Amino acid sequence: MADKGHIMDKLIITAALTGAEVTRAQQPALPITPEEIGIAAAECAAAGASIVHVHARHPDGTPTQDKAVYREIIDEVHKRCDVIVQISTGGAVGMTPQERLAPVSLQPEMATLSMGSVNFGNDVFLNRPDDIALFAAEMRAHGVKPELEIFDSGMLATARRWLAKGSLPSPAHFDFVMGVPGGMAATPQALLYLLSELPQGCTWTVAGIGPAQLPMATLGILWGGHVRVGFEDNIHYRKGELAQSNAQLVARVARLAKELGREVATAQEARQLLGMR
Repeated sequence: MADKGHIMDKLIITAALTGAEVTRAQQPALPITPEEIGIAAAECAAAGASIVHVHARHPDGTPTQDKAVYREIIDEVHKRCDVIVQISTGGAVGMTPQERLAPVSLQPEMATLSMGSVNFGNDVFLNRPDDIALFAAEMRAHGVKPELEIFDSGMLATARRWLAKGSLPSPAHFDFVMGVPGGMAATPQALLYLLSELPQGCTWTVAGIGPAQLPMATLGILWGGHVRVGFEDNIHYRKGELAQSNAQLVARVARLAKELGREVATAQEARQLLGMR
C-alpha cells in the first residue's frame, strides 16, 4: 500500500497545451488538431505531466467549443497516454456560456471553472454569478471535477463564500493564474496573499503568464503547491528563445522539482491527491 503522506508531497504538473489565443505565427510548434494535441499530451506525460489542460481549435486555428472536436481530442489523448484531461470552459473571450459549457457533457475528468470576471488585455472575460452557478451545476451533474480559476483576489473571496454555502464541492482545487494584464500581478507577495486566504484542506496550482511562468513554477514547487506550464501561458523557454515544445517546459519543471526534493506525481497519484479516485 502506498504511503499516503509520501503521495501528498508529490507535485502535479499541468500542461496547458494550446489555449485560445496563441497562433502558429507566434509559436510554430503549437498543437492545433486533435491528433497534434494528442501527440503533445503524450510527450508531456512522458516528461512528467499528469494533467493536460485543453482548448479546441478549428483546422484554421480559430478557437471552438464544439463538443465533437473535444471528443476527438479526448480520444486522441487517451489512446496515447494516461493523463487527466482537463477541458477549458473559458473557451475564448466573447463566447456565450452555453457555447463554453458544451463539452462538459462529454464527462471529462476535470474542467475549469472561472470564479469571476476580469479585464483580459483589451477585452473582458465575463463570468456572471448566474453563469458560475450554471457551470458548477453542470459539472456536478456530469461528475466532472472543477478546477477553480482565480485571476484576482476577489475571485478567491467569491469561491470561499460559495464553498461555505455548499455551492461548490469541497475540498476544492484552485488554479491561481497570475500575470494576466488586468488580473493579479505575478509576484511572490501576491501568491503569499492568495495562499493566506486558501480554504483549509484545498489544493492549489499556480500558472504564471509569459516570463512569470518559471519563477511562479519555482514558488509552486517550493511552497507545496502544484504547477501549470505550457504554450497557453508562455511560448518561450527563455527570453528571446521560443520553446521547442510543451514537453520541454514540462521537463524543466520536473528537473527543478527533483533538485528541490519533490517527486512528480503520476496521473493516478494526481487523481488521489485531488480526491478524484
